[in-house]
Amino acid sequence: MASVSYGPEAIVLVLAAAGATGLGFTLPVTAAIVVLLAVLIASYRQVIAAFPNGGGAYAVARERLGDRTSLVAAASLIVDYVLNVAVSIAAGVAALTSAFPQLLPYTVWLGLGILAGITVLNLYGIRESARAFMAPTVVFVLGIFAVIIGGLLRSEPASVATGSAVVIDAHTVGALLLLKAFSSGCAALTGVEAIANAVPSFSRPEVRSAQRAEVALGVLLGVMLLGLATLIQKFEVHPIEGTTVLSQLTEAALGHGIGYYVVQFATVILLALAANTSYGGLPTLTKILADDNCLPHRFAVSSPRAVYRYGVLALGVCATVLIVASEGNMNALVPLFAIGVFVGFTIAQFGMVRHWLAVRSTGWRWRIALNGFGATLTFVAAVVTTAMKFTEGAWLIVLVLPLLVLGMERIRKTYSRIDGCRGAGCVPAPPRASDTAIVVPVSEVSELSREALSAALSLGRDVTAVHVCLPGENLRVFTKEWETWHPDVRLLLLEDGDTTVAGPVARYVRDNFAGRRKVVVIAEVEPPAGWNHLLPSHRSDELERVLRKLPDTVVCHLRIPTA
Repeated sequence: MASVSYGPEAIVLVLAAAGATGLGFTLPVTAAIVVLLAVLIASYRQVIAAFPNGGGAYAVARERLGDRTSLVAAASLIVDYVLNVAVSIAAGVAALTSAFPQLLPYTVWLGLGILAGITVLNLYGIRESARAFMAPTVVFVLGIFAVIIGGLLRSEPASVATGSAVVIDAHTVGALLLLKAFSSGCAALTGVEAIANAVPSFSRPEVRSAQRAEVALGVLLGVMLLGLATLIQKFEVHPIEGTTVLSQLTEAALGHGIGYYVVQFATVILLALAANTSYGGLPTLTKILADDNCLPHRFAVSSPRAVYRYGVLALGVCATVLIVASEGNMNALVPLFAIGVFVGFTIAQFGMVRHWLAVRSTGWRWRIALNGFGATLTFVAAVVTTAMKFTEGAWLIVLVLPLLVLGMERIRKTYSRIDGCRGAGCVPAPPRASDTAIVVPVSEVSELSREALSAALSLGRDVTAVHVCLPGENLRVFTKEWETWHPDVRLLLLEDGDTTVAGPVARYVRDNFAGRRKVVVIAEVEPPAGWNHLLPSHRSDELERVLRKLPDTVVCHLRIPTA
């Protein structure tokens, strides 16, 4: 719903090139977008019912259109989710700077601060953040309807925003201009798919709750878009530098008083939190992709609060890059937005056509007609949007989508090779003991060395202690202390060839125990929590990283807590 703050503005920015005549087409263009919205809402209600485990277009394509198409759908959804965060935050900051122009120089920093806050909130749990978004959503919707009703009741604007007009190349009204305005305004449809992607996040019964939310979204969004478009034509609103179209409409309908600031603040808050659709949907999608071996498995690991942290953090990082690269300019990001959305829409609808052909459940014929009509509309919209916006940055999305698909295919092939090495899916031979060599790196004669050797001796009898001779070290003192201690363990002195401990130990283990399993016991004192972790030399961590690369080698890290 928050997309009403930038969808109508995207239309106005294009139509303003034809002056007052062009702006007169704002309502017809918006009406066409609302018709497409209605088709999408009806179609996605069916997606929710047919695929209640979430995943949206990806889940549909995976089951009905094949692996490659499903990855295209997943890539488009990933792009859409990231852009949704960046655009929503940029639009929220634009609303804030419209109310307080003195904040305009700090646009990027404001955006990054809001993004950090949203990311932290979502790390604490989707359900908690959803409750936090409820109140500003209600205030925003009531505020928009107050603007629409107040504006319709006025014969002239209560107040007129001042500022320099945005400089736009002049055009005459034609099919290309209208198509460009339509493709720009379709950014208002983003988020329609988010409900279908995150059905499991809804309260029980999940399917019915998600379908009701989808219809509520469609009705409210359609009414708000048509109402604002009517006011744009009535008050002859045009683009002004540093002031959003929604800000101008609010000022014209309610004046520049308390009502104006309530709507602007509600818009800022809701736009900032509208990114929750991405934070709710993308981590769920990346979890599904990770389960399908298309993304690293860590994306499927949840925290105790049932949050997929890696998905949340990855989304925050990518959105940060976009906000910084665009300098927080909403209108620089919106042209990139709708392409990935319509690719996902089209794949989902074609997949549902295949679905109904396969299951042939009650009413399958009219369902196929609906999804087929929706697929045709969204395919045409995707082509138009890409063509109209290609030079305005859409080329980047055209480039990123195949790269994401190739990357996910590469990850899937890697996991296939890993599964082959694991020997999963067959009954293995019985386990048996093997001849094991145990190596213990020691740096000094101390209680820590005693603990390490005790652990090694509990694993087996063939234990060798190794000591790396570092430059400037007094070996005579070390050997004398060792002989006095006399631990009944063989000691080898390794010459330092590269001023590190890891290199000599790894070479010794690699070159001297061919055909045997190697166990290396590394002991260190665990420092107290917090900044104290900066105090140790971390040579043991370096040694562990190098040894892990050796075949048939087990690394045991023994940590002794501080008193």
